[in-house]
Amino acid sequence: MSNTLLMPKATAVWLVDNTALSFEQIAQFCGLHPLEVKAIADGESAQGIKGMDPIMTGQLTRDEIARAEKDSNHRLKLADPKVRVPESKRKGPRYTPLSKRQDRPNAILWLVRNHPELKDAQIMRLVGTTKTTIAAIRDRTHWNAANLAPMDPVTLGLTSQIELDMEVARANKEKPLPTASGATLLPAAETTRKEAEVAAAAAEEKEKSGDVDVSAVFAKLKQLGGKNEREEDEE
Repeated sequence: MSNTLLMPKATAVWLVDNTALSFEQIAQFCGLHPLEVKAIADGESAQGIKGMDPIMTGQLTRDEIARAEKDSNHRLKLADPKVRVPESKRKGPRYTPLSKRQDRPNAILWLVRNHPELKDAQIMRLVGTTKTTIAAIRDRTHWNAANLAPMDPVTLGLTSQIELDMEVARANKEKPLPTASGATLLPAAETTRKEAEVAAAAAEEKEKSGDVDVSAVFAKLKQLGGKNEREEDEE
């Protein structure tokens, strides 16, 4: 932890008003220019700033001020703090090494090829990229498209296997499942009607050839028609 002066300008205001220190000594201690300290003394600067006592904050001792007042060449020194507060860690996105940033296009290409069901937003969450980059890689218009090689983002360390599996499962869950033939089943009424048409066509062919049992054909048609009516009633 670096020992730095708190509120330097407010401290300078207090030192100007309450000590006989020179402008140079106050400027050196507070990290200001001597002209700034002179402007404070003349009332031209820091008029709205309330002075802060560095003795009360434990940043200066009375003995140190008295020593500096007697010797204009003495440089004020910060007192050792009685309590050391650890520096807060900066919160923000985790740093990504340059090598991994360069591998992002390869990871995107791998995801596009191996998991086409993933949406752009999901790929962005997995590897931390942009929609523009994803579109360029999909369209092969990326500036380095000729040199890209698909690489597993988990192997590259851009995401975890758990996160990848979760996004894939989510994409598959949202995607509608097609039938095996790509078409839905025909209604029963439509199927029955087609059967009747086929039977009638067959009867017509047999009638033309002179080898047909007309009563059997009409019985079959009547049976199909009755079946259709019963199905409609059930619906």
